[in-house]
Amino acid sequence: MKLRISKPLAKDFDPEKYILDEGLQQAVEVAIALDQPLLLTGEPGTGKTRLAYKVAYELAKDQSAYHFDPKPLAFYTKTTSSARDLFYMYDALAHFQAANIRQEAGAKTPQTADFIDLQALGKAIALTDPEAADRSKFRTRLGDHPKSSVVLIDEIDKAPRDFPNDILNEIENLEFQIKEQDNYSLKAGKKERIAVVMTSNSEKNLPEPFLRRCVFYHIPFPGADQLMAIAKAQLGSETQLAEDLLAGIIAYFEEIRRKSVRKKPATAELISWLRILELEEIFTAADLQKNKPRLVDNLSVLIKTKEDYDAIVGMFQ
Repeated sequence: MKLRISKPLAKDFDPEKYILDEGLQQAVEVAIALDQPLLLTGEPGTGKTRLAYKVAYELAKDQSAYHFDPKPLAFYTKTTSSARDLFYMYDALAHFQAANIRQEAGAKTPQTADFIDLQALGKAIALTDPEAADRSKFRTRLGDHPKSSVVLIDEIDKAPRDFPNDILNEIENLEFQIKEQDNYSLKAGKKERIAVVMTSNSEKNLPEPFLRRCVFYHIPFPGADQLMAIAKAQLGSETQLAEDLLAGIIAYFEEIRRKSVRKKPATAELISWLRILELEEIFTAADLQKNKPRLVDNLSVLIKTKEDYDAIVGMFQ
C-alpha cells in the first residue's frame, strides 16, 4: 500500500477571523477599563488562548493613545512554575558552568546579567519605559521606544496553588524585583498599558484573593449558528465547501458531541475536519451522501478514544 502524501494544511492563526461574542467582548472591555486581568474558563478548544492574540491585534490597530504590540507576550504555565518565572529567568547552572570554565582559563568572571532573561510580564513591564530600565541588570533587548503589551498567562491552574497568590502584588502594581541583582526593581511606566489575559481549564480552584482581583468570563461552547459563522471565518472566502455541506457537518458534529463518552471534540477539531473534507474534494451535501465512508475514515480528527469511537461510529453506517 502506497501512502498518499499531500501538502500540509495551513495552521497559521489569523486573529482577524476570531469571532468575539457580545459577552466576551464586554468582558475584555471591562478588564481593560478597570486595569484588571481577564480570567477565562471554558472547554479546551473554545478559543481561550487565542483570545489574547485577538485582543493584541485589535489594540495594535489603534496607535493614537497607546502603542500596543500586535502579538501578545506569552507565558505557558507548568506544574513547576514559580512566581519569579512570570517575570524573569535566571540560569544559575549555566552561570556556574561558565564561571568555572573562565576561572580555569584565567578569564574574567561572567556577569550575572548575562544569564537573566525577562519573561512575559517582566518584559511587558520593562517595555513600558525602556529608558528607565537599567539594562546592565539583564540581557533581554528592549528597543528604545515605549510599548504597550498584551500578556497571556496560559493555563494558570496548572501552577502550584501558591503561584496565583504570589503574583497578586506584582500584577496589581506592575512592579517586580530581580533578587539576583540586589533586588533591583522594575516598575511599569505611566504612558503605556499592559493588558493581562489568563486562561484556566478549571483543573483546580484558584484562591479567592486572586479571583477578587480578576474580571471573569466563561466562554460557552458555540451553538450551531455561531459554529457556522466560525467555520466560514476560519475557512475563508476561498473555500469551496457549500453551505448545505457546512450545515450537515455541523449537525453531525453536534451529535458527536452529544454521544461522546470521554472527550467531546472542540471547535478547532471541527475546522480540521472541514479542511480534510476539502482535501477529499467533498464540497456539497450530495458529495457527502456519496462518500459517507470517508467520514468514518477521517473520524480520527474528532475522536481520540476507543470508547468514543465505539459510541459514534454507528452514526455513519
